[in-house]
Formats: sequence, C-alpha cells, structure tokens
Amino acid sequence: MTVLLDPDRIAMVAKGVSAIVASRDAALRPSIMRAVGSHISGDGQEVTVYLRRSQSEQLLQDIAHTGEIAVVFSVPSTHQTLQLKARRATQRPAHDGDLPVLQAYLQSMVQEVGQVGYGPQYVAAMLAAPLQDVVAVSFTPTSAFDQTPGPRAGAELCSPPTSPSPPSPPMPQP
Repeated sequence: MTVLLDPDRIAMVAKGVSAIVASRDAALRPSIMRAVGSHISGDGQEVTVYLRRSQSEQLLQDIAHTGEIAVVFSVPSTHQTLQLKARRATQRPAHDGDLPVLQAYLQSMVQEVGQVGYGPQYVAAMLAAPLQDVVAVSFTPTSAFDQTPGPRAGAELCSPPTSPSPPSPPMPQP
C-alpha cells in the first residue's frame, strides 16, 4: 500500500526542510543520520534522501539488509513534522544530476535554520558533502505520521477515502 500525502505536506518536504533518516538492523538496533539533501516527487510517491557514506555506514548497511527506512522531515522554525516509512528503500551513488537538488536543499536549509538563529556557515558545515561521498536512498512511502508536537503527534495519516460505489439497483423479485 502506498500513502497519499496531501499537497501541503508534499510542499513542506519539497521546499527542503530538516531530514533525519533512520533504520534498524536484524536485532532491532537503530541507526540514524542527518540527510544532506532530499527530494520528493510532485505526487509524493517517490522520496529520495541523500546521505554521506562516510558518516552513515551503519545506516546504509541496515537499509541495504532490511529495506526499511524512516525519515522525519521537520520545519525548524515551527516544528511542523512529518514521518514517512517504507520497507523497500533502494540506494545508488549520487551523480552530477543530483547537484541541483543538493544545492537547492542547502539554500533552503540556510533559510530555514537561519530563522532560528544559525548562520549560513553553520548550515554549510552541517551539510557539507563531496558528491563522491553522497548516496541517494529512494523509497515509496508506505506509511506516514503527523509528528508535529501537540494533540495529533504520532497520528497515522490515512489515505483519503475513495468515493463509495453507487448503490446497486434492487434485484427484481420473482
């Protein structure tokens, strides 16, 4: 089953906000790392997060062995937060075609983190990643959760209901 995200949540992720990526090993030990970039398709059906291989060895190994991934996207200034999960994440080395995505993410994060008082040098250092050290991890979300602090925190986001079928005509009586 795939998750249908509403346009506001897709837009939140698309603008480039803080992304923390996690998985686990077979013994359920967690692994976690900050992404250095992210991208979401216009329909929300494909998400890619970018990780530094040199800083994410255990996480990448866990994703490769289990296929499982969880990513928390959060707006630093408001704490609006979305968690996406999937069971079939794939990995590939980043390439030159990923540079525009990584650069746009960096610029967005400079703006986002700047709103809470950290300058561009801080963000550049936090997200610095030579392309040859970056791995793209892609997945189709299978579940989504509102993780914004408040009364709905942890609530699963359900796909919009489908329109009910029109009633069947009554069966003729013999």
